[in-house]
Amino acid sequence: MGPIPDQKPSYIPTFVILFLLWFAFPQRKLNSPNCRLFCDSSNNVGGLVVAGVALLVAFQEKLVYVPVLPGLSKSYPITPARLRLNYEDVWLTSGDGVRLHAWFIKLFPDCRGPTILFFQENAGNIAHRLEMVRIMLQRLQCNVFMLSYRGYGASDGYPSQHGISRDAQAALDHLAQRTDIDTSRIVVFGRSLGGAVGSVLTKNNPDKIAALILENTFTSILDMAGVLLPFLKWFIGGTGSKGPKVLNCLVRSPWSTIDIVGQIKQPILFLSGLQDEMVPPSHMKMLYVKAATHNRNCLFVEFSTGMHMDTWLAGGDRYWRTIQQFLEQNVPEKKENDPGHDDNGN
Repeated sequence: MGPIPDQKPSYIPTFVILFLLWFAFPQRKLNSPNCRLFCDSSNNVGGLVVAGVALLVAFQEKLVYVPVLPGLSKSYPITPARLRLNYEDVWLTSGDGVRLHAWFIKLFPDCRGPTILFFQENAGNIAHRLEMVRIMLQRLQCNVFMLSYRGYGASDGYPSQHGISRDAQAALDHLAQRTDIDTSRIVVFGRSLGGAVGSVLTKNNPDKIAALILENTFTSILDMAGVLLPFLKWFIGGTGSKGPKVLNCLVRSPWSTIDIVGQIKQPILFLSGLQDEMVPPSHMKMLYVKAATHNRNCLFVEFSTGMHMDTWLAGGDRYWRTIQQFLEQNVPEKKENDPGHDDNGN
């Protein structure tokens, strides 16, 4: 029997837990006849927690993965051709049989510069990143491979942590087999959710990936749940949480990047926008500290006006020079032997 394609998650086990949680909170009513429809303060707190758990259980995939932006369609609004980019439509099959789409955009047909394997944020599709990628090609003299996660863009399936991790591996395996690029210069670039995806892939492929670039990435979805739903912070959290974390088992896509970065051996560049309105900048600092404890080749760079999505714009020339210097130091161009010189350089 072949692999089973990724399917929509089953909510039955978590709704059973939710049902039990509801009855775990006292349902006392006030004695006043006029107030029998209202719970006392303890019930209000209990109801708030249960409501938060209900949101977590029922809608977490919709909160974590947003393939379609409000008011837009799932399809690509533009293609690289609109920006006059030299590109190839690539169709892949993930390890569990899901059909995936990607764009491979080359600076020019015979470009042997670094190849950036780009993993996007959680919302929208790869077409929404094309303007940034256009500038990336010019500034870094590189190729860029843009993968549509399952459920995103033209890719089939439904997004999940397990599934997207397989998608990323399929993209890397494709690049590693190509003969028109320098496969020793594959660099993973991940922003936000893409940083979590890229961290897992980089850790699992030390011989295929030369370096990793993370931008505005969270420590874990468990920690982000406490940011988005503060009243759940005591019940859910990552490795640094002081609460009992009794609801962690309900999170189907924990993406615990903080537990991964310390295992990565390749060079890592951390790009942090200090005005990030979605992921607290402290998350990037914690990721850097964790990684640098085990990896001496880590670089942390802050951009004072950078927000979650526009750090590359706010950072201007300094942003691109930072990446360019990182690549020159850690993913250098191969120097071919010059037949006009002997072994002594004469």
